[in-house]
Amino acid sequence: MPAFDLPLPELEHHRPEPAEPADFDAFWSGTLKEADQRDPLVSAHPVETGLRLTETWDVTFRGFAGDPVRAWFSRPSGVRKPLPAVVEYIGYGRGRGLPHERLTWVNAGYAHLLMDNRGQGDQYGDGGVTPDPHAAAPGGPGPAVRGLLSPLDYHYRRLITDAVRAVTAVRALPGVDPARTVAVGNSQGGGLALAVAGLVPDLTAVLVTAPLLCGIRRALDLTDAGPYGEIAAYLSVHRGVEEAAYRTLSYMEGVSFARRAHAPAHFGTGLRDTVCPPSGAYAAFNRYGELSGGVDPRKEIHAYPFNGHEGGEGEQVRRQLQWLPQQLTG
Repeated sequence: MPAFDLPLPELEHHRPEPAEPADFDAFWSGTLKEADQRDPLVSAHPVETGLRLTETWDVTFRGFAGDPVRAWFSRPSGVRKPLPAVVEYIGYGRGRGLPHERLTWVNAGYAHLLMDNRGQGDQYGDGGVTPDPHAAAPGGPGPAVRGLLSPLDYHYRRLITDAVRAVTAVRALPGVDPARTVAVGNSQGGGLALAVAGLVPDLTAVLVTAPLLCGIRRALDLTDAGPYGEIAAYLSVHRGVEEAAYRTLSYMEGVSFARRAHAPAHFGTGLRDTVCPPSGAYAAFNRYGELSGGVDPRKEIHAYPFNGHEGGEGEQVRRQLQWLPQQLTG
C-alpha cells in the first residue's frame, strides 16, 4: 500500500481541533471515581513458566464496575529492590496470551504488567480470559461497535477504565516503585496508553506506536480497515445514527487525552498505515501536553515512510529501550 495520508511536511504541522464534548472531563472523572471506590487487587498467584530468569504471577484486578480483569505480572528473577513498572496494553482482538510471549520489558530490567483485553482475545494470538459482562448493549458483534450509540454503554469506556485501573493495580504489587510507572502500547494498546497518559497525572512516561482512537473522524473517512471499518460497516446498516456514534467516539478521542497529558512521550507511526492512519498519531503528538498547566512535556515522534501498521517493528522498540531510561532518571 503506497502512502495514502498527508505528506510528512503536512503531518508535522497537523493540529486539528478535536470535536470535544463540553463534559469530557466530567465524564471521565465520574467514571474513574466510581471505579476507584474499590481496592484494585483481587489476587496474585505465582505461575510456573519454565523461564529461569523471569518470575511471573497471574494477577486479577478490579476494573470498570469492579469487574475482574486478568493480567500477567513479571519481574526479573532474584531482584528484590523496587523496580519501575511498565504497564503494557495490547492490540485489538488480542488477549494477554501466554506469559512467555512478551519478555522485552522484563528482560530490560523492569517490572511488567500485561493487561488482558476484556471481551477480546478471539481474533489473534493465544487468547484472553477476561469476559465483558456489559457487552450486551446494542452495537454489533465487534468490540469497536459494542454500545456505540451511547458513551455510557460503549466498550472503550470500560476498556479505558480498565487501563487506568491497571496502573493503580501495578502500584499495589510488591517489588514495584509506584513513583515510576510507564504506559506502553501499540495500535489499540497505543490508544489505551495515550488515554492513560491523559487520565493519570503522575504517570512517569508513555510510549505509543500506531495508536488507535486518534483522529477518529478523519480515520473513518480514510480507511475501511480494521476497527474503523467495523464502525463504518455498522453505520452503513444503521443509517441515520451517525451523530450519536460520533458523540460517543468524541469521549474516546486520543487527541483529547493527549492534550491533557503531562508525562514525557515517545511516539511512532508508519506512513503507510491504513489501519491507524498516521494523521491520527501526528494529531495526538502535535497537541500532546497543551493543557498540562504550563508544563511542556518532553516528546518525540519517529515516522517510518515505508512501513504500515507494523510501524518500525524492532527498530521502534530499540528506540524505546534507549529513550525510557532517560525519563526514569531525569
